Amino acid sequence: MSGVTGMRRAGVLGHPIGHSLSPVLHRAAYASLGLEWSYDAYDVPSGSLASFLAGMDDAWAGLSLTMPLKVEALPLMDFTESMAKLVGAINTVLVQSVGGGRQLVGANTDVWGIQAAFREAGVSSAGSGLIIGGGATATSAMAALGALGVTAPYVAVRSRGRAGGLLRAATKMGVTPRFIDLADVATLAPSLDVAVSTVPADAGATLASSLVTVREGAALLDAIYDPLVTPLGAAWAARGGTRIGGERMLLHQAGEQVRLMTGHDAPLDAMGAALDTTLRR
Repeated sequence: MSGVTGMRRAGVLGHPIGHSLSPVLHRAAYASLGLEWSYDAYDVPSGSLASFLAGMDDAWAGLSLTMPLKVEALPLMDFTESMAKLVGAINTVLVQSVGGGRQLVGANTDVWGIQAAFREAGVSSAGSGLIIGGGATATSAMAALGALGVTAPYVAVRSRGRAGGLLRAATKMGVTPRFIDLADVATLAPSLDVAVSTVPADAGATLASSLVTVREGAALLDAIYDPLVTPLGAAWAARGGTRIGGERMLLHQAGEQVRLMTGHDAPLDAMGAALDTTLRR
């Protein structure tokens, strides 16, 4: 969509949606790029996505999707990019003009966001890794760690029965997850190169209290950004590891959305400054 001019619309959909920081990021990008675009948040509960998509006019350029719509979007697309198919979740919808009509393209930038956050912290490859949690973000983390070289990640979950989507995606990826109990994370930590936590801060706090040591410099990406530093992230850093805040993943996945929707490289500095200001209020 490079070269797009004039007023266009984009937005983030989900339920609940009031907490979303996507408007902060995208609006900062548009202002920096000099684009006359709008970006708003829309409360769209499960079961309502199809009607929202049907009601969009030609001004729409794209959408960001959050829970519970990432899986619901899959059968509603005209075309789904390979990464979104692989992880079984769409967080980005691109509205493209094709032959006088409109085509909806589903993409996933969560995987990109995780990879970019690790690269930013100096991690370009890894041999061993852990994923805490088994939901949609954990599945994206599995794809990202696979790209770093972790083909048999440990996965710590409360209930393996809720990790069906992750298991199906692992089969497609050629990745072999090794499930462990949450109580075993502390024992495993000293052997890890990288880890991704996708669980809420309070769940991570339980793990933090049992964490004794980690491999020096081992990187933990904590997908949570409220609070900015979780108990698990603080404990990991205090024991010699490198903590990567979830806001870095958030920034990079939004930056890739901006690039896909506008055709312009994302102004990450401007987006990051706006995000930091909002998070520290």
